[in-house]
Amino acid sequence: MVRLAVEGDGLLEASGIEVEREGPSYTFRTLELLREERAGDEVTLLMGADVAASLESWKEPGRVLELARVGVAMRPGTDLDEAETVLERLGARERFEAVRMPELSVSSTHVRRRVAQGRSIRYLVPDGVRDLISERELYSDQ
Repeated sequence: MVRLAVEGDGLLEASGIEVEREGPSYTFRTLELLREERAGDEVTLLMGADVAASLESWKEPGRVLELARVGVAMRPGTDLDEAETVLERLGARERFEAVRMPELSVSSTHVRRRVAQGRSIRYLVPDGVRDLISERELYSDQ
């Protein structure tokens, strides 16, 4: 789905690192592999403010912050203050940047629910992703 979502966009690239390796998937390890693969590139890990607020509970959060800058996007109903506080406690205040973008009330849960209800997801996901979900009858109650 990610490959379909970024298809045709010269600014985005899908990586198979997460699905091509065995064992548990930890962000710090994914970032290590990305850094090996893309030596010299600066990596920014984009996450919602709600996720950033839970960063202390991740495996090796300090290592994550060594390997990547953090872009924190606002999501409806979230507060940037809590994410900033956590990043400051982790000593990463200078490694994070708030990302201002339109607040869209779309989530994977919302998309799956609409599909299960037989409702349209047009404009909520790229057309290629919508077509794949339909072709494979993903998320439907049938």
